Amino acid sequence: MNRAERLSAVLDLLADGGQVEVEQIVEQLGVSPATARRDLDALASQQLLTRTRGGAVAHSVAYDLPIRYKNQQNPESKAAIARAASAMVPRGAVIGLCGGTTATAIVEALMSRADIMEPANDPSLTVVTNAINIAMQLAIRPQIKTVVTGGVVHARSYELVGAYTDAVLGSVTLDYAFIGVNGIDPAIGPTSHDEREAAVNALMASRATHPVLVADSSKLDKRAFAAIGSRRLFSTLITDSGVTEAQLARLADHGYDVIVA
Repeated sequence: MNRAERLSAVLDLLADGGQVEVEQIVEQLGVSPATARRDLDALASQQLLTRTRGGAVAHSVAYDLPIRYKNQQNPESKAAIARAASAMVPRGAVIGLCGGTTATAIVEALMSRADIMEPANDPSLTVVTNAINIAMQLAIRPQIKTVVTGGVVHARSYELVGAYTDAVLGSVTLDYAFIGVNGIDPAIGPTSHDEREAAVNALMASRATHPVLVADSSKLDKRAFAAIGSRRLFSTLITDSGVTEAQLARLADHGYDVIVA
């Protein structure tokens, strides 16, 4: 575990209980007490926590929403997809992230990268998102510039939708946009259960130089209610090793470049 991963893990421990002790960090992360204290001091210098005798307490209540959302545990397939997505992103890039568990896993993968999480004068990454849980998770990471769209909160997904969201997304440009789906049919394209989320996702993808679909193999050959943009909006899909040779062939026949994580 590198330093950036360790610092992120310490913040996660802090988020679980609102406070953390040096002994807990030593036990959970397998580091020395001196290393645990240095990590707490480093996080305190970034105003991400408040040091106490023998540990630290949460600096704000900004942890509650991400933790509640993360209770939906990401399967390993989504973690693998997230690592592949993170590997595509160079330091300094501007990326778009919609809501959903796969997008949340991508945030975790990005925050484990030392080149992104090391303190710097300039942001190491800019993230544009319409997902409240992702924005709250990134808000305590000053290395990442977080841009949140306006809009109306969709209670089920924590995503912002509507005209205000469209206005913000229409005024930005992105290097990459990672878009989760409820289903993807090779002939029809990606789909979502909710037409409002589908519209926002399509707009976000259209503002990116590289729009990328992220979907675990259980979503393949499935259809949901609302199409996410035109069939030709996406040409790249990241999925997991559960994809079959037949599915890969059908996707290739319809112009998809598939990355198997």
